Amino acid sequence: MSVSIKWAALAQTAGVSFAVTIAVVAVFSVGVLALCRREAALETAGTGGATAGKGSLALASVCFTACAGAVLYGLSLIAG
Repeated sequence: MSVSIKWAALAQTAGVSFAVTIAVVAVFSVGVLALCRREAALETAGTGGATAGKGSLALASVCFTACAGAVLYGLSLIAG
């Protein structure tokens, strides 16, 4: 009985895993940056800035939701 490794499939799996990892880290980093910019906007607006940083908060929420979705999808692939 000989073992045959499909090198092309292994390389494709490794490449996709690497690309998805880089994408999730980049999206998470953008979310953290958006939260930092929101904090800066709130500090410069003072007490009268009720709407300061709402766009940054929305962007951070979208980024963190996308990261959570990617993690849950990966877990469903492992569990499935």
